[in-house]
Amino acid sequence: MGDLPGQAPIKWRGSPGLWALLGGLAAVAWPPLILTLPLMPPSQISFGFDMDWRLQVLIAGVIAVPLGMYMLARERERSGSPSTRLGVIWRFLLYGGLLAAVLQILTALVMMGLRWVEAGALAQSLGAAETTLLIYGVAGLPLAMLIGLSYALWAGLCVA
Repeated sequence: MGDLPGQAPIKWRGSPGLWALLGGLAAVAWPPLILTLPLMPPSQISFGFDMDWRLQVLIAGVIAVPLGMYMLARERERSGSPSTRLGVIWRFLLYGGLLAAVLQILTALVMMGLRWVEAGALAQSLGAAETTLLIYGVAGLPLAMLIGLSYALWAGLCVA
């Protein structure tokens, strides 16, 4: 019985240089984002909550991928792991999924706070909070996790 793909030990190079840059750029360029942006351009390109979700995800990827690569390098210097490509992919999946969940929960809380400020009465603010948490928390969290894990898998494969 043979080994699963990605189980072979990684031969770490001293200074990855150009390969790390190319891997990072490929990891950020998740195909569903890159292909859909020209086909269906965003209606608004502004910073804030009304920004197209694909641009928000792309910005998160531009920040998260280099940070993930830095964390991998720091872990490798400290403990020598991950020692396989599969380990690199699993780390990206774990941290990408956690990041997606945290960002969605943060979005739900900020949107709930904005709805409280807009509401005129206590009952209206409670209703706005319930609706916002149902939409952004209950309905949005699984979708955010699905997108975050897909993006993280792509990034992990590119970096590995």
